[in-house]
Amino acid sequence: MTYRNELPSPPQRFPWYGIRTRPKQERIAANMLANKGYEHYLPVLRSKRRWSDRVVEKELPLFPGYVFCRFDVKKRLPIITTPAVVSVVGFGNQPAPIDDSEIEAIQVVLRSGLAAEQCPFLREGQRIRVNRGSLEGLEGILLKKKNEWRMVVSVTMLQRSVSVEIDREWITTI
Repeated sequence: MTYRNELPSPPQRFPWYGIRTRPKQERIAANMLANKGYEHYLPVLRSKRRWSDRVVEKELPLFPGYVFCRFDVKKRLPIITTPAVVSVVGFGNQPAPIDDSEIEAIQVVLRSGLAAEQCPFLREGQRIRVNRGSLEGLEGILLKKKNEWRMVVSVTMLQRSVSVEIDREWITTI
């Protein structure tokens, strides 16, 4: 009789993937994935809506149209055949994993109890438009200098530019 001195291997943790859902069906997709036995995450924000006669507090998806799910990418058919699921986020037909630290950071922010809100994903060098303040309507290029966001406005013919500090909440991407 032989005895094995091996410990059972821990269950494999698959990477997180972004799942694009049908419009306003994030909860349905999350529940269906849970019923199929998949670990999922649907980050939500509490939002207060004021009506003329009352105030209603609702939980709204932090990323409308998306749910996160852990799964083996080689066995994704049960995921993509889920009725509320549109696709797995990736490049072409190849799903792209999301780093655990990014999901953990979102979880920490939402658990903190601090006021969190959606904001546009800003990338340095991106074209932006100012929506509020004295610069409303201006367009330029986003620049980050030290710890501040700046908008660069250029005169192409002169090959000269000027940058101005802007409030991140006043801009949208073009």
